[in-house]
Amino acid sequence: MNKRYPFLDLALVNAPFMDELKAAACEVIERGRYLHSRETELLEQEIAQTCEAAHCVSVSNGLDALRLILRAYKEMGLMHDGDEVIVQANTYVASALAVSDNGLVPVLCDPSEETMNLDSSLLESLITPRTRAIMPVHLYGTPCWDETLMEVACKHDLLIIEDNAQAVGATIAVAGLNGTYSTGGLGHAAGISFYPTKNLGALGDGGAVVTSDQRLADTVRALANYGSDRRYHNIYKGYNCRLDEIQAAMLRVKLRYLARENEDRMSVARAYAEAIDNPLVKTPAIFPGMKQIWHQYVVRVQNRDAFRTYMEANGVGTDIHYAIPPHMQPCYQELHHAPLPVTELLAGEVVSLPIAHPITPDDARVIAGIINRYC
Repeated sequence: MNKRYPFLDLALVNAPFMDELKAAACEVIERGRYLHSRETELLEQEIAQTCEAAHCVSVSNGLDALRLILRAYKEMGLMHDGDEVIVQANTYVASALAVSDNGLVPVLCDPSEETMNLDSSLLESLITPRTRAIMPVHLYGTPCWDETLMEVACKHDLLIIEDNAQAVGATIAVAGLNGTYSTGGLGHAAGISFYPTKNLGALGDGGAVVTSDQRLADTVRALANYGSDRRYHNIYKGYNCRLDEIQAAMLRVKLRYLARENEDRMSVARAYAEAIDNPLVKTPAIFPGMKQIWHQYVVRVQNRDAFRTYMEANGVGTDIHYAIPPHMQPCYQELHHAPLPVTELLAGEVVSLPIAHPITPDDARVIAGIINRYC
């Protein structure tokens, strides 16, 4: 029987760390402190260092990370109900939900076909007197950052809030606002997701806010803990958005191997790029001077359903990220937006190929051979 290549098997992804994960969980259980303790504190230090930022606040998930950033800016008086946030249009719906959940208005920006990230040349056309922030998304692990994005933000005094859910460990040659090069530390603040499928994934849910703004970090930390700055003293009407110690311990184990995980994915992506030679299948660009960490390896195929059926019949699992963009979701049917032709084009063509462990470059070359026979 031919070898099968599942799209993603989390048991296999975590198998190399199993003994360390079990030991870390046991230490937390035996220590008897399950919130706000050693593992969370150390994880926050390590994530901040990874993102080249001054502060990290661990939270319950990636959506809450973005929600808390925006709520904190409102508490700080930098945003108000009805203000607008420019959001990459081909993102997962969570990016837009974080905006609208705070009484703000998501203004959707079409991506570039080449990068599949926000097209910064369109930003000026979307700015109004109510615009307060831009939310670039480092989609699929490719950094979304350039000089135009920074120039527009500085010209109009806009906040840059990175959706870094998919790109922890990615870097770019163009320095961010603080002179650093790692995603998560490029803008004013960033939200991270530790959803289990991510390159750095928990064994449950989790997220983090990263920033070099002390006031923002303090505000987010209070909001995430019932709005309290100390026990039984609630300065905000906050939430319960804390990360627990066991998930922090799991993440600290896996963080030690993140660089290797990212390098492995980069090797698989290069193998795909070199070996796929089918005019019906468009591979994603690999950009010089940029470290893309390939949370997903996303090709484009016009007749997607037929392609996925063919791949499954040949033992290769695939997925779609994302088939229905936010503006086409029922919850946003009343959202006004400019035409989004590239978003809708990509939504109909994108297909994600297997790239997570245990997929190897040799596996990628076999899968590429299957793709090359597709007609």
